[in-house]
Amino acid sequence: MKAKSQPYVSTTNACKLCKPLGACLAFRGIEGAVPFLHGSQGCATYMRRYIISHFREPMDIASSSLGEKHAVYGGGANLKHGLHNVMTKYGARLIGVATTCLTETIGDDVPMLVRKFRQERKGRGQGPEIVTVSTPSYGGTHMEGFHAAVKAVVEQVARPGAATDAVNLLPGFISPADIRYLREILMDFEIPSIILPDISQTLDGQAQFDYEKIPPGGTPLAAIKAMGASRATMELGRTLFSQDTAGQALADRFHVPLYRQGMPIGLRETDRFFQTLEEISGRPAPEPHAGERGRLLDAFVDGHKYLFGQKAVVYGEEDLVVGLTAFLAEIGVIPVLCASGGSSGRFREAITAVTGDLLPGAPLVREGMDFYEIAEELEALAPDLLIGHSKGYHLARSRNIPLIRVGFPIHDRFGGQRILHLGYRGAQNLLDRIVNAILEKKQQDSRVGYGYL
Repeated sequence: MKAKSQPYVSTTNACKLCKPLGACLAFRGIEGAVPFLHGSQGCATYMRRYIISHFREPMDIASSSLGEKHAVYGGGANLKHGLHNVMTKYGARLIGVATTCLTETIGDDVPMLVRKFRQERKGRGQGPEIVTVSTPSYGGTHMEGFHAAVKAVVEQVARPGAATDAVNLLPGFISPADIRYLREILMDFEIPSIILPDISQTLDGQAQFDYEKIPPGGTPLAAIKAMGASRATMELGRTLFSQDTAGQALADRFHVPLYRQGMPIGLRETDRFFQTLEEISGRPAPEPHAGERGRLLDAFVDGHKYLFGQKAVVYGEEDLVVGLTAFLAEIGVIPVLCASGGSSGRFREAITAVTGDLLPGAPLVREGMDFYEIAEELEALAPDLLIGHSKGYHLARSRNIPLIRVGFPIHDRFGGQRILHLGYRGAQNLLDRIVNAILEKKQQDSRVGYGYL
């Protein structure tokens, strides 16, 4: 018997979420779409509760509701029945079918089952688009599920056509507030855009008198079909470089030029984002954004005396951590640990690319981390700040370290869906929150509780 090279170590409080959850979030950003999980009812229930707690919006996720019998005999009949129910009860224009651990383990061929479902429905009128994506939780994180779903939508829905002036924007998993801000920037550049996915309304909508089974908003299906005719694609996320992504699929299949760059968090990454927009549009950055950049630089100077030399641990989704690390290095905060539950293999390279000339030494960069391992690293690093989502709260509380909440999920504060992370405006928001967290900690620890800092 061949001995294992490394002993198995269990995960304790993972710093990631499951792969089909990310796919559900991506499908939610499409107009008229219903996410559908091929698996047990418990998966859909857990994900609905998790998403609702952060976004404070209703979140329906259909399920094929497999049980013990289907684990033996297969879930094809349940899948077809579930698709029929979604069509009749919701009137969905697109159904995004994501697999789960159960259906991947028993070997259900979902694309084949969907083809058979379509054949059985011939002659009954035009049905919805049905997009399938493989997302077993043991195969990756929620971010991998998110990107896999976006790529599946592009591959299965986009069509060739007459060239348009539109620019495809694939922003990754960001907040509804971030998406609204990106749209504002593109409009100021007078660039017609197709943002996929667009959760700016579907997961942060207006108050309604009546419950709507499918909320308004999302990327229109017609726009997705036209993505193959756009003049360019912008894809955000440094760990996606060299990956086979939705942007790469558009480039390979339809020859749409692809511009890849990091999430525009902080000054330099936002400068790169605006430079790309200037190149695509042929016009300089509009004055309001130049003004925001100038005010941000002024705030950098004002806040430097509070920030310089502070040590931070940053954790969460890989590309978000990369952007936050770049921003912290710009403002004088030392990121001593950059941790993620993801395991892309490009995390360390991306961190080095954005911090190489800004820090006195390279931070610790750890992939595949859980919070037990992060806690172990904290003992020696003695950080002043934790920056990440709510799952780090107990760690911050036990060590009496301020936690600046960013990203997803944020369950113990209100307004997580409205946190702005991107652009000059987002950097200003983050800067103010970090400085104020430091000031609050100084006041709490002070014996006199002084009120002038």
